[in-house]
Amino acid sequence: MVTPLMPKATAVWLVDNTALTFEQIGSFCGLHPLEVKGIADDEVAVGIQGLDPVSNGQLTTEEIERCLADTTARLQLAESNMPRPQARTSGPRYTPVSKRQDRPSAIMWLLRYHEELSDAQVSKLVGTTKPTINSVRERTHWNIANIKPIDPVSLGMCTQAELDTAVTKAQARRRAREEKERKSQGGKSAVAASDATSAAIEPSAPEVAPEKAPPDLSPRLPVKEEKATAESVFGAAAEPPEREAEPALDPDAIFSRPATEPKDPAPAEPTATSSAAEAGDETEETEAEAEAEA
Repeated sequence: MVTPLMPKATAVWLVDNTALTFEQIGSFCGLHPLEVKGIADDEVAVGIQGLDPVSNGQLTTEEIERCLADTTARLQLAESNMPRPQARTSGPRYTPVSKRQDRPSAIMWLLRYHEELSDAQVSKLVGTTKPTINSVRERTHWNIANIKPIDPVSLGMCTQAELDTAVTKAQARRRAREEKERKSQGGKSAVAASDATSAAIEPSAPEVAPEKAPPDLSPRLPVKEEKATAESVFGAAAEPPEREAEPALDPDAIFSRPATEPKDPAPAEPTATSSAAEAGDETEETEAEAEAEA
């Protein structure tokens, strides 16, 4: 659908200067009725100055009066020689420089109130990238302390119709996924129930009771009871191992001198020369004593 130039400014003028319904204004300007209601309540498009569509040749007074008489009628653009703007079908959304600082706030609002939206849908609505979405979701954004969730429609980053379309698609995708999981779980339970039913229907083989031995009816002799002793309970005490006999110690063998000790040499016999020398010495001593007495 072709919309007029500056649709929000045109909607602001129609809200302020006509009695058209929100549906009629939204259909003409390509806006959601709730967004038009937000414009009337000064919650959306705050500070935007209205643009008169009659003065610039986009709408006629007769067309406005016709729609005022019939609330089900819709406004039609007036024929003009000016080229009509073409709607952009694909490509990244352009975000004005003045609003780029508000993208994290819009991302946080979408992640909080519309968890069913995928990253691709959020990126398309706000005009951002997946790393920025992940940083806001994981609270690792450099300015996370100052980010507050704000409706992207009120920020002018997307229209209410685009947001509703994205939410509807996301909810339909979630319902289809849940239905598929439910069917897969139901198939597993049905297979388990069929196995249990087949096991219950199959006849089981009768159990054969084991034959019991006939009781022994022969007379038994009385058994003399013996008193319990420590040896009968714990067994006989183990005998200590025998020690090897130690050899007897001989004190004489320890303290006696060895037999190989050398003996003292025998004194030498006096020779004839030594005896003669001793006799001469005695003679000299006798002569000296005699002289002394004289």
